[in-house]
Amino acid sequence: MLTGSTNEISTFKGEQRALRADRIGAPALLLSVLAATAPLMVVAGVIPTTFGTMGIIGVPLLFVIVGVVLALFSFGYAEMSRHVHNAGALYAYISRGLGSTMGAGASYVALFAYSIMQVGTYGIFGFEISGQIFQHWHHNVSWWIPALCGVVITAVFGALKIDLNARTLGVLLIVETLLTLVFDFSFLGDPGPQGVSMHAFNPSTLSGAGLGTALCFVIAGFVGFEQAPVYAEETSEPQRVVSKVMFLAIGFATLFFAFSSWAITVATGPSHVVGQSQEQSANLIFALNQGRLGGAFTDTLNVFFITGIFASMLSFHNVVARYAFAMGRDGLLPPAVGRTSKSSGAPAVGSFLQSVVALVVVVLFAVTDHGKFGPQGPDPTAPVLRLFTWAGNVGALGVVLLMATAAVAVIVFFVKRGAAAVQGWRLVTSGLAAIGLLVIFVYSVKDFAVLLGANPGHGLRWILPGIIALAAVIGLVYGTVLRARRPEVHARIGKGNEAFQLEKAAAAAGSAEGTA
Repeated sequence: MLTGSTNEISTFKGEQRALRADRIGAPALLLSVLAATAPLMVVAGVIPTTFGTMGIIGVPLLFVIVGVVLALFSFGYAEMSRHVHNAGALYAYISRGLGSTMGAGASYVALFAYSIMQVGTYGIFGFEISGQIFQHWHHNVSWWIPALCGVVITAVFGALKIDLNARTLGVLLIVETLLTLVFDFSFLGDPGPQGVSMHAFNPSTLSGAGLGTALCFVIAGFVGFEQAPVYAEETSEPQRVVSKVMFLAIGFATLFFAFSSWAITVATGPSHVVGQSQEQSANLIFALNQGRLGGAFTDTLNVFFITGIFASMLSFHNVVARYAFAMGRDGLLPPAVGRTSKSSGAPAVGSFLQSVVALVVVVLFAVTDHGKFGPQGPDPTAPVLRLFTWAGNVGALGVVLLMATAAVAVIVFFVKRGAAAVQGWRLVTSGLAAIGLLVIFVYSVKDFAVLLGANPGHGLRWILPGIIALAAVIGLVYGTVLRARRPEVHARIGKGNEAFQLEKAAAAAGSAEGTA
């Protein structure tokens, strides 16, 4: 009786320590991953900000360049996904290639980077809803009220089954993509004073003091494609589905964002795109549409701009919850975090913790925002220019660093397995990607002061990127402590449910020997 009870308890715990398989197929996974890139939010929010803040005309060319670098990265990353199925994705790959201590450091960088990107999105979400309420009903509603409503709604969806989330994200993604293509072609059909010009693809347009930070903005537009392996445990046929989805996502994002940003330069004229972006900021797309497609289309676009932001918030929320779950299962966070809901199979504790973090950050920012920004009092654009833009770019820096490290880990992983000859060309592309990503990281940190609009000696230009370094140090120190004091936990980092299954098999074998 006692043995049977123990086995039942182990099975129950095993189910809680594993995400439910076959929850999401290739189409749903692709839609979930692309929803994180938030196509309409990038086109209407990030791209005009990049034109205006960085003063660089060649944003379309930057999307092509970064797309090529990320495609090089994906060859090795996709192959790694065939060998390692773990919701910890980037940190799990780093752990399997560079060791458990490096994996621990990477896990804290990943958790922080994705978390801060998700939380920052509440700034633009609240700002846009507040603006729409004022425009249509002439009521002043503080941005943080709809932002807090967004926290609650996201928390509810985050606790539901991933397949339901995927369907919701998929519908929103399809609609916003179609709307974006409609106004892209309207820009080409009714070009600005310089006609249909390809000048934005000229390498000479990449000059400017803010090139490094522009690269960071562009990388932020792509962030989401690398999340496909996070869902590997919940997909059918992960060896085939995950890599396929990644390449489709990279291809879509590269073509879609390069085309859309080029269409914007056509609508304004390449010589005027920076000036109009500085004048209109995130309202540029809507102003350009007003004269071409009318008020009804522009109002519809505003609605789906907001739902697209929500889709991105939910997608990143799901990713953060799964990273937290993987870390709890590996012993890098309290064990309770590494448990799933019995009813939905979702990582409920990780989801709840991310909701709490979002709630705290929004409340703190709302309190400090009042009367603190702007010469005459509160700056109404602070939720976008500070919470959304700063948090998004700091998070993107963390993801770039993780991808560069993961590219190196891929090389080491296959070399240690004696597969260097078989995987030779993938190791070359991984090496090239690592170099490219490190160059982007260094330039982004170098030009971070441009993003802040501050002088190069301003403290924040080092403090904000330094948070990524702090997260890495915390993880590395904790990994070192685990190695010395709890080597069995240290050895399990990055192995996820695979380690638990091995432990269970060993326990069963021991039990059988004892019975015999």
